[in-house]
Amino acid sequence: MIILKTPQEIELIAQASRVVASTIAFLRERVKPGVTTAELDRWAEDFIVREGARPAFKGYRGFPATLCTSVNEEVVHGIPSPQKRLEEGDIIGVDVGAIVEGYHGDAAVTLPVGQISEEAARLIRVTEDALDAGLAQVNVGNRLSDVSHAIQSVAEREGYSVVTDFVGHGIGRSLHEDPQVPNFGKPGEGPRLKQGLVLAIEPMVNVGGSEVEVLADRWTVVTRDRKLSAHFEHTIALTAEGPKVLTRAA
Repeated sequence: MIILKTPQEIELIAQASRVVASTIAFLRERVKPGVTTAELDRWAEDFIVREGARPAFKGYRGFPATLCTSVNEEVVHGIPSPQKRLEEGDIIGVDVGAIVEGYHGDAAVTLPVGQISEEAARLIRVTEDALDAGLAQVNVGNRLSDVSHAIQSVAEREGYSVVTDFVGHGIGRSLHEDPQVPNFGKPGEGPRLKQGLVLAIEPMVNVGGSEVEVLADRWTVVTRDRKLSAHFEHTIALTAEGPKVLTRAA
């Protein structure tokens, strides 16, 4: 069931989303060769708590950390580790969630580690473009699959594939609510978008095939062909004033 939010609820989601955006900005300056993903996780948790929020992922369905840190062929849900040290040329997907007064914000970004290859830079650029194309379709009266189709069109136009096993989602009191937001599909299908809808839209784009698998840790999702993957995400609300991307830094 899709839960439409009141303006007061959207404001609480916006507060959580501002913490998420600030955390990502904080981490951008700290992603560099030699840093471990466990260090990023500890810094992020301290930052979120100092901002008066709670990490949304830690403990969620048993996830053990504040961040999801997904490096190179890892698509989503990478577990931070003191043994995972970033190297020059890596790319890392950093997924952040925060809770304020029971309401969630959620966003992700893929960042370069030092100097990266042209292929990696292009993948990051295209994935962010795919997210922007999806966000542009979040308007009252559009269909949910208009968002999905826009994302898929940008990724495939550039010769990439979108992950189909994992999707975006509604968000509010729960981290994951209805509706699911696939990154693929025909336009003009699914529920109409209405005022009060809040979505976390999150394209996952692969250089190679769309197939993925889950590692033995039962969390980390990797590309089956072990080629690079990138992930971006924003939380967006349909308000009386129009669509607002709540996790975009001011």
